Amino acid sequence: MDNNNTTVRKIAVIFVTDVVGFSELMQKNENGTLKNLRACRDILDRLFEEHGGRIFNTAGDSVLTEFQSAVSAVICATEFQKLVKQRNLSSPEESQMWFRIGLNMGDVIIEGTNIYGEGVNDAARLEAFCQPGGVSLSKTIYDFASKKVELSFSDLGSQKVKNTVLQVYDVVIDGLEERVLEISTNPVKSIESKSPTIAVMPFKNMSNDEEQEYFSDGVTEDIIANLSSWKSFPVISGNSTFSFKGQDVKSSEVAQQLGADYIVEGSIRKGGNKVRITANLVDAKDDQQVWSKRWDRTLDDIFEVQDEVSQEVATLILPALNGKEQDRIKTKLPASFSAWDSYLKALAIYNQTWAGNDPDEAENAAFIELCDDAIAKDPNLCDAYVLKAKRIYGNLYASENQGQRKENEALFNDLAFQAYSLDPNNPDAVSMYSRSFNIKGNYPQRLKYAKQALDLNPSHAGSNNDYGWALCNEKRFEEAEFYIEKAMEMNPIGRRTYEGLLPFLYMAMADSDKSLEWCNILYDRGSHSRYDGWRAAIYVHLGEIATAKTFLEKFRQQRPEVKTLEDYKKVAPTICIDYLIEGLTPIWEV
Repeated sequence: MDNNNTTVRKIAVIFVTDVVGFSELMQKNENGTLKNLRACRDILDRLFEEHGGRIFNTAGDSVLTEFQSAVSAVICATEFQKLVKQRNLSSPEESQMWFRIGLNMGDVIIEGTNIYGEGVNDAARLEAFCQPGGVSLSKTIYDFASKKVELSFSDLGSQKVKNTVLQVYDVVIDGLEERVLEISTNPVKSIESKSPTIAVMPFKNMSNDEEQEYFSDGVTEDIIANLSSWKSFPVISGNSTFSFKGQDVKSSEVAQQLGADYIVEGSIRKGGNKVRITANLVDAKDDQQVWSKRWDRTLDDIFEVQDEVSQEVATLILPALNGKEQDRIKTKLPASFSAWDSYLKALAIYNQTWAGNDPDEAENAAFIELCDDAIAKDPNLCDAYVLKAKRIYGNLYASENQGQRKENEALFNDLAFQAYSLDPNNPDAVSMYSRSFNIKGNYPQRLKYAKQALDLNPSHAGSNNDYGWALCNEKRFEEAEFYIEKAMEMNPIGRRTYEGLLPFLYMAMADSDKSLEWCNILYDRGSHSRYDGWRAAIYVHLGEIATAKTFLEKFRQQRPEVKTLEDYKKVAPTICIDYLIEGLTPIWEV
């Protein structure tokens, strides 16, 4: 794997610009237009260097740049427009060039030399909304920069920008007319939504050798197969998408004809024993790129490369698509939610709270209400049953819910069975069904269905994680560690979901150092009493009895209902109960 492909998610300031009427200028005078573009780019590059802009993408006339500071981005953008205006005033009309600039601060994902996410998309929307020679910015940029720069701003209010409502501000620039626009008082009209559909277009063979067409087609077909196996979103069949092969048709037109919401497209360039594969995910609604990645590989085993790339495309695209869909419903009113909308809202709560932190009562209630709403509106929506089952499964082991343990077990088993009955080929549904046998103590069936889920989709992070935990029941801990680590590699952004169980694994393996390390990490994320009890046992195994007693005392103060070791056995994780009891026995005082 490339060393520079580390995925980083953060809040960033995004600067997007392009040339007004660039295509028309190119048609009139290609050489002159490129010469003028280079002159303007020299101005922009100097300003980027001065104000700390990091260029990510320069496609044709457009430039995508990240700044560390909203203030720097605003100053840079304004100075650029002023300098371009000065250049235009001293140039003949045919050499003049006007730019639009959009600035936004929001959530982005950086992967090597690629940057994408809703923070980038909103900046692009603002750029398209901007007037020639101007700078348009989001409310987040305005809030940070307005009081720190000697500039004036024009509040345009809420504006409908490419099917999204944004609060827009213009920088007031001398000589540029201030816009007065009608404020959008209503949110974008909601339409009945369903899970979005993906179309994978035939990857273009960019090699000079036409005989390599089979490799491009093979990668395309494998991506379709891998995406289909996830069961998360409907995927258009290859028969339909391959009918467009060789045609010069826009992605938006293809999407309209196929009824697709997202398009996966790419290219393959093969030379000698090396191949370069590029894949992009495009939102057909606003023709915005959601995700992009490039692979450079040697062709020691052509089929191995084909399998690796097609699996990774599916693994990386789906989290990006889920995030895009969650952003889409932020402007919708709850009354207009479809079953799919309610499911996505619940999924957002789950990802924000359960991945590393226990949800509070209000979050848990909101989550359950949204899941129930989704199921009521569409009783056949398997994903809603799966999601609710995941949360109920977590609630089983929360100390504050022990009074409802039996009721929650029955509810989980029912949800898992319904999900599996609705779609026995959905890996998530099969994994939940597998967990129901764990609760019942039927470990052979637990392992059987965990393996079935993994076989349905070996690239599914959750299935790898669940199979690892099923192996623990047979004390196959090293194998379990392999599959759990594989799950975290497949889903680096969501790895916290899996890290919460690592202390169990390392205590079961009697690896006290790693157990303590992960208990400390998880305690810092959420200070639950369970970690004090575990650390008490771990410190006994490490020979630090005084420290162990301190943690045990702290645990017992928080959990007065756990009076004896027999009481503790009822709340201890089954996988590592022997390790815990062996550690606590010497220091437990009745």
